[in-house]
Amino acid sequence: MASFDRRDLLKGTGAAALAAATGMPALAQSGGRVVVGTWGGDYARLLTKNIEDPILKPKGIEVVQDQAGDAPRRAKMVAEKRLPRGTVDIQGLSAANMYEMNEAGVLEQLDYSKIPNAKNLLPTMKYPYGIGHIYSGNVVIYNPKIISPAPKGFKDWLDPKWGSKIGFIDIQYQSIFIAASMAATGGKDMNDMEKAKEILLAVKKAGARVYPTNEAFAQAMKNEEVGISAIWKARVVQWQNAGIPCEAVSPVEGIPTYVSGFVIQKNAPNKDNAYAYMDAMLAKAPQEAFAVDMGYNGTVSGLTIDPALHKRIGFTPEEEKTLKDLDYAFLAKNDAAMKEWWDKVFKA
Repeated sequence: MASFDRRDLLKGTGAAALAAATGMPALAQSGGRVVVGTWGGDYARLLTKNIEDPILKPKGIEVVQDQAGDAPRRAKMVAEKRLPRGTVDIQGLSAANMYEMNEAGVLEQLDYSKIPNAKNLLPTMKYPYGIGHIYSGNVVIYNPKIISPAPKGFKDWLDPKWGSKIGFIDIQYQSIFIAASMAATGGKDMNDMEKAKEILLAVKKAGARVYPTNEAFAQAMKNEEVGISAIWKARVVQWQNAGIPCEAVSPVEGIPTYVSGFVIQKNAPNKDNAYAYMDAMLAKAPQEAFAVDMGYNGTVSGLTIDPALHKRIGFTPEEEKTLKDLDYAFLAKNDAAMKEWWDKVFKA
């Protein structure tokens, strides 16, 4: 009898070996491996908890996570573009970065017949080159002890009267530009960068503070050093759960959406398992679990979410009508200029 290494079976090279050793046709074998690019941290842990262990592991699929920030992962995708086989199968990216990578020509145009659960995808979460996994909206966050009356939107947040109680998160510069443009135009335009700059320079002059990370800003909110900003609603829920005094307000100008999605690399070495991973992400149980564990909304219909939780993480039917998808082409074209102005003018 032919011998074979069990680890080879799990790594996807063993389908032929199994067929030879057992007489089973290779196509009947599930299993193999899939390499998943993730940000690491809680997201990676919850992918394992809610998707990989309960759904893929029982099918014999070994999951390897390639954990890094999205910038180095995107750079690697482009660097591997000309290779017949890349090193990663499926990548977690924001919707804006999914768009960018599609423009770079490194993404599989999805065959939705291989993703049965995609039949339940919300229409706005279905892209030719990727799927939305979870989403939230950019809302005003404030401490009622410090900020009164309650703000109604981005214009109220970016009012110089709040002075040094206004906080910004450095890594959120794109979202800040969008919010400032909406504040200046009454929600009519997300891309008016010149009017956004005027708004931002006025609050800078008033003493607004900039924090390097979400975590640093959260500490400042906890210490009541600042009292008002904007962030994804899911993050507000996480901070409330951590005992930080804060409330969320859906801005009257409209709610810019944040979508965390997944794409398959065009040269993925384990493409079938990449599709299997994508399908598992859209199953009912893991979608509901991410809402509980992370405070983000699911991207498929028919979920059963506790009403009290939905009230905290979701949006009313009226608010849902004001959700605004971002202009990904504009952001890709203008990101470098936005970042340069933010670093060299606003933060100077």
